[in-house]
Amino acid sequence: MTWRPDAAQRAEELRAQIAYNDRLYHELDTPEIPDADYDALVRELREIEERHPELVTADSPTQRVGGAPSVLFAPVRHLVPMMSLDNAMDLDELQAWAGRIGRIDPQALEADFVCELKIDGLAMSLTYEAGRFTRAATRGDGVTGEDVTANVATIGVVPHRLSWPEDRGPAPSVLEARGEVYMSVSAFEELNRRQLEAGQKTFANPRNSAAGSLRQKDAAVTASRELAFWTYQVGALEGGPELARHSEALELLRRCGFPVNPEITVLHGIDEVFAFCSDWQRRRHDLDYEIDGVVVKVDDLALQRRLGATSHAPRWAVAFKFPPEERTTKLEDIMVSIGRTGRATPFAVLEPVFVGGSTVGLATLHNEDQVRLKNVRPGDTVVVRKAGDVIPEVVGPVLSERPKRAPPWKFPSVCPSCGEPLVRLPGESDTFCTNLNCPAQRVQRIVHFASRGAMDVEGLGEKRVVQLVEAGLLSDPADVYSLQRHELQALERMAEISADNLLRAVEGSKQRPLSRVLVALGIRHLGPTGTRALARAFPSIDELLEAPVEALAAVEGIGPVIADSVAEFLASPANREVIEKLRRAGLTLREPGGSARRRAGARGTGARGAGAGGAGAGAAGARDAAPPGAGDGGAGEPAQTLAGKSVVVTGTLDGYTREEAEEAILARGGRSPGSVSAKTFALVLGTEPGAAKVRKAEELGIPVVDGTRLDDLLETGEVPRG
Repeated sequence: MTWRPDAAQRAEELRAQIAYNDRLYHELDTPEIPDADYDALVRELREIEERHPELVTADSPTQRVGGAPSVLFAPVRHLVPMMSLDNAMDLDELQAWAGRIGRIDPQALEADFVCELKIDGLAMSLTYEAGRFTRAATRGDGVTGEDVTANVATIGVVPHRLSWPEDRGPAPSVLEARGEVYMSVSAFEELNRRQLEAGQKTFANPRNSAAGSLRQKDAAVTASRELAFWTYQVGALEGGPELARHSEALELLRRCGFPVNPEITVLHGIDEVFAFCSDWQRRRHDLDYEIDGVVVKVDDLALQRRLGATSHAPRWAVAFKFPPEERTTKLEDIMVSIGRTGRATPFAVLEPVFVGGSTVGLATLHNEDQVRLKNVRPGDTVVVRKAGDVIPEVVGPVLSERPKRAPPWKFPSVCPSCGEPLVRLPGESDTFCTNLNCPAQRVQRIVHFASRGAMDVEGLGEKRVVQLVEAGLLSDPADVYSLQRHELQALERMAEISADNLLRAVEGSKQRPLSRVLVALGIRHLGPTGTRALARAFPSIDELLEAPVEALAAVEGIGPVIADSVAEFLASPANREVIEKLRRAGLTLREPGGSARRRAGARGTGARGAGAGGAGAGAAGARDAAPPGAGDGGAGEPAQTLAGKSVVVTGTLDGYTREEAEEAILARGGRSPGSVSAKTFALVLGTEPGAAKVRKAEELGIPVVDGTRLDDLLETGEVPRG
């Protein structure tokens, strides 16, 4: 076929556009167009090259991968929830876990344990029906994951049909194998070598490379990456043999054709388990794949069932986490970000450093007092710690390398966004911009509203929100639903396709349930679990608005502290106006499957209290997250103020059940073990506390926090003074 000049010209234009957007996305981290627009450019180029093969060039984007892009991932509801694991950070916490399960069932004291290396990858569920591979799903939120069947099918070690051993009787009608998709270190290095040769951006670490490779819309991209898989558990099992032990289930999986990690070991007693963990902690880098701990499971399946689970994790398993890795790097500057509630948070701008599994360029410094206590200054060489996926932290300076005459850093007196004074209230550790019209606060409230865990408006990230706010198109979250096509197209670098895609995403978000809207509004103390509980109890916005605080507090998992915060938020005229704007925009503001009956006393009094600002501001003094890009603790989640810190709770607390207090600590990135150790950050003391815990804290010099100050500890991550 003879090529036409217009086809050749269009192909060159497409290659130039794709190269430009590749650079923005991969090198500058400032994408201008959503993925769908980018994919459309690649598809058009591929179609031209298929019609005119003589136009294909060696450096064409289409030559990097093969096959047509797949559709977006569909949601998959797991047959059995994929729960997370509680963590143990040392021998004391491992023994505390063993003690807890021993108190539940004394047979656990003599149990055998299966120890498995904790692979640093992506949790995966593989379903087989009548022996044939039918579906693969990511963990997602534990209940619903992403359907990545086509991508996982490209992983060579994943069997497409089970080799069922005849001596185990009839094959099950359904077998779910759970495991970890990962990229080996050697495959990761080879991938980066190829990226360098192609002049492309290299990847940060094997775990992120595996996750990114697996979540490709084009399964051919996944196939081009050398992914692998270890199986570690049987999930759902319908039909087939009765299994008595976890180790027996692993052997069955191996015989069926699944790869099972050869380092898995059955041990007896916590001392043997700890020795195994300590050995692999020393040898963690000897393997061709990354591990970040050891998973310890009770071997006896009947005992597992008797031990049961909490709301988020099985009691019969624990993850022994290796200590977080630390690295030194240069502190280039200390800057201040303004969050959605006005909190001014100092953060460290670092010379990028690879630590804890990823490249870190920003780290939280929490507040003015922490900067002073850590004694860090711009120009310092500092120790940076990153534990798992939590916000990186500056530990302190390397004083021997401090530049001469480096002056101490001073907290700014005015807001870097609006120029209004920054205020630190007496007795507070945090500083606030009290200007409710501050552009930074407005931006962060809207960014949170549109984030994935809230209304999930694709294409409405921070840079786009800033553009829309500066153009006068957005002033509060509800304004998202007033955006017009002609207004968007008038903006710089907002193409027709981009505008249409954004408007479709906005329209689609109107169908989000009430629980997601409550997350999006950013009510202080109220996380996703609490929003679901409230929305089930009061399944329409009108029922929730009419509910007295006593009825809110009576909802399981809410309690008086959260109830007061919700009532205060809903009583604010500014917040009610935003809710009414959402109603007028056509949002459903209902929760499917919620209770059809009102709770007693839900009519009449209305929510009490007086709010202190616009929608998303919550109660006065609410805390924000740290560096830019981290949001206010993630999509609908609290800020990770207790990241890597162990907080023990003892006694009865005013406003919290024991479970609520522990959940609040966990939600902020902390741990809440049952015993005090040298690693304990603080002991929270309620009424009628455990004498042994108090005595141990005194012996070790562990700070003791009065139970009435738990909120301060949760919000600041620091031991309250006074």
